[in-house]
Amino acid sequence: MPPTPAIPPHRDESLVRDSGAACAPDRGDAGQADGDAVRGREDARVRDRAAARVRDAQTGADTLVRDRGDACPGALRLHSAADGSLARLRLPAGLLTAPQARALADAADRLGDGHLSLTSRGNAELRGLGDGCAAPLADLLRAAGLLPSDQHERVRNIVASPLAGLDGQGADGGAPVQEWARELDRLLCASDTAPALSGRFLFALDDGRGDVAALGGDVTLVAEPGGTALLRVGDDSEALRLPGSEAPRAARTAAEAFLSVAHEAGHGSWRVRELPPGHDAAAVRALLRTRLPQPYETTAAPAPTAPRPPRPSTLTTPDGTHAALSLLAPLGRLTTAQLRRLADVAAQDGHGELRMTPWRGVVLPGLPPEAAGPRLRELATAGLVTDPASPWYGLGACTGLPGCAKSLSDVRADAVTGLRMDGTGGPHQAATGLLPVHWSGCARRCGHPHGAWVDVVATGDAYEVSVRGTRHAAPATATVPLTEPGRLADAVASARAAGRTTP
Repeated sequence: MPPTPAIPPHRDESLVRDSGAACAPDRGDAGQADGDAVRGREDARVRDRAAARVRDAQTGADTLVRDRGDACPGALRLHSAADGSLARLRLPAGLLTAPQARALADAADRLGDGHLSLTSRGNAELRGLGDGCAAPLADLLRAAGLLPSDQHERVRNIVASPLAGLDGQGADGGAPVQEWARELDRLLCASDTAPALSGRFLFALDDGRGDVAALGGDVTLVAEPGGTALLRVGDDSEALRLPGSEAPRAARTAAEAFLSVAHEAGHGSWRVRELPPGHDAAAVRALLRTRLPQPYETTAAPAPTAPRPPRPSTLTTPDGTHAALSLLAPLGRLTTAQLRRLADVAAQDGHGELRMTPWRGVVLPGLPPEAAGPRLRELATAGLVTDPASPWYGLGACTGLPGCAKSLSDVRADAVTGLRMDGTGGPHQAATGLLPVHWSGCARRCGHPHGAWVDVVATGDAYEVSVRGTRHAAPATATVPLTEPGRLADAVASARAAGRTTP
């Protein structure tokens, strides 16, 4: 097993699925008084949401009414957390140049806690930011070209297939979804309407392999053979088929159509799935068709698939001329030394580009094939996950104590303890496809994976272990006291093995 990395507090809430309280600011430290205050505010928000649902029931609507804008952090709107302020930087398609990666490392060292957090949308977070850091951080990000528009910085949520064009997979051996992402980002930043989108609204650009199409995008583009693309709004059962060259502009138009439908509905919806009946994804699609250059063909939406994250490894292009490295950050955290090393490899041997993935990984494209193996071993020595047989592969956790006042346990430390005691280790996962594991400090389960996973959630004096996200009957929940880490590790291993048959 590789050395256990340091585990600084971390909070990744980019895919939280509750009604929005997870992105509301926490204030104060993790002490009892502040924790009680935070929980009191959370209880009030829960009561407000319950009242909203009662109103919906009385009117026959099964939806959520929002009476405020979302409070998701950004690069300019910092979030006050127990370990200092947090900045969340949107990285369309997860793309960073090597100089930009070095600039983020400098920012983390000068202003933060010396780490970069990778989120489940391929974005980046800086934590532990001190008082008065907002202005110097913004200046640093602007100088690096990471803030093309202050007004739009929170709505540039674009995920794209990270291996597109690198392994011969996807439509036509690799659709240009990275180029789609750049164009969509440019169009969003030029839109007077787009700033009204929630900081949670998500664009997913899939090259046809089905990886990011499974991430629950509000607007999803899926490349097809022959140069066409399918555009799907939310979980609509139908999609529009259009030329790939029109896909980015159509995606922006779809987001603007969502805003129109949401405004008409009057529920303050942040995402497509929150729209009320009669103003749903189909209504957005219908309005979108009237705003496109022509009424493109409607067809059945692609069948849902399980998320398929890239495994840590080396990949080679079909013609054998270039290789790429796929790596993971243990528990989604990169030290600044690791980030600079990745930037050096990208600049010296690759195309000068880093692709952050929605599975808290990094892909480095464009290496000479002969350099890929030595570079992968070098990055393994630096503490990155480079082998699907690693016990770190498939392991995730929220912040937990002491970084989050809402947490009931130090879940990151507990996850590492469980990893050390788990007799299955990592080699079995590569061979048998065991489910990923996510440790959560409370029932909100911040940052949990899409699809099926083993859920390990703290309840105060115990953990509950179960399989979630399955379409079939899953194993029963096991409750294990905090004082029995060996038994807890066994329960997690058992759930992972049993869950293989119930995804």
